[in-house]
Amino acid sequence: MTAADQGGTVHISDAAVSVELDTPGMTLNIGPQHPSTHGVLRLVARVDGERVSSLEPVIGYMHRGYEKLVEVRNYAQIITLINRIDWTAGYANEVPFVVAVERLTDIEAPERAQYIRVILTEMTRVSAHLLFLSSFPLELGASTPLMYAVRDREYVLELIEGVTGGRFHPNFNRVGGVKPVAGGGSTTKKQSQDLPAGFIAATNAMVERLRGTCITFDDLVSGNEVFLARTKGVGFITAEQVHQYGISGPNARASGVGFDVRKHENYLPYDKFDFVIPTETDGDCYARYAVRLAEIRESLNIIEQAVNDLPGGPLRSKVPRILKVPAGEIYVRGENPKGEMGYYIVSEGGRIPYRVKIRTASYSNLAVLPELMDGALMPDLVAILGSLDFVLGDVDR
Repeated sequence: MTAADQGGTVHISDAAVSVELDTPGMTLNIGPQHPSTHGVLRLVARVDGERVSSLEPVIGYMHRGYEKLVEVRNYAQIITLINRIDWTAGYANEVPFVVAVERLTDIEAPERAQYIRVILTEMTRVSAHLLFLSSFPLELGASTPLMYAVRDREYVLELIEGVTGGRFHPNFNRVGGVKPVAGGGSTTKKQSQDLPAGFIAATNAMVERLRGTCITFDDLVSGNEVFLARTKGVGFITAEQVHQYGISGPNARASGVGFDVRKHENYLPYDKFDFVIPTETDGDCYARYAVRLAEIRESLNIIEQAVNDLPGGPLRSKVPRILKVPAGEIYVRGENPKGEMGYYIVSEGGRIPYRVKIRTASYSNLAVLPELMDGALMPDLVAILGSLDFVLGDVDR
């Protein structure tokens, strides 16, 4: 019996309202803006209420024309340029390009130099993934993880800077090897010139510290119920979509595609180290987080093995003072923290390449976004964007 039947006052709260409001669709321009490390991105979203019916990424706001700039620079100058493509992984950007030039010129870097490349590449991977671990939970409202990740990332950056002289843009690789340590003076045959004093001990201490950081993130983030609610079952990428869009790196491995260039190409001597390729099968935002956290652990294992089994010998092979690359073409790819980073070089002979095509991971990884957002809720946009871990400089190359 209702209040009206009893002769009482009828309140609006007593009535059961089941009316579907017909809301018109809206087009929202999200950006262009610079959300910290990601870069300048614009999203054109068609929304109905809180659901996204379509979304289009608009790229090109940061285009810097790397592929044309390299055509008027010699090979040594190009190294300075390309480590800025993905500014969170500068050193890793350099390696595939240098290896490609070495193969064109039939020059092989000494074993010691190749080990140093492995160490610094994996330190770069750890640094880039720690940046992800600081920003991704923050974008979902958790500020505490940022303090841990940024603090411990400094231990990695200090080691990279101690060797290369640069925190983000090392410019450390050279055709035929690596350059002497920053402040090391002239190029001598002394091994003391390639790594700073105490580097091995400091690296081992960093490895142990960051293993503890990974445990902290398991306790602080991995089991957090709010984080799980925002990431589990959100932004699902299938293995088929991975192949369709050319997705690579942790985003692909989180969907069960266990491809890693380090295991399939010999651009660096990764076959001499014992490590596994972490994969997940869920393909959601949480899986992409979990893969990156696991990859930090594996990179620490590689670094520990490399620094404690570092071979002796020179830092650089004999290279002509004026490097001229024979006519030919080649494609070499490496495993950047965000995925496959490749360079297709065409040389007509001489000091300057005729053409360089750059394959970056973020471009393909971002391309799947419209499918992920089809029918998704607007609040999930932040989680999905953060989990893809792209850099717009890597897209707008």
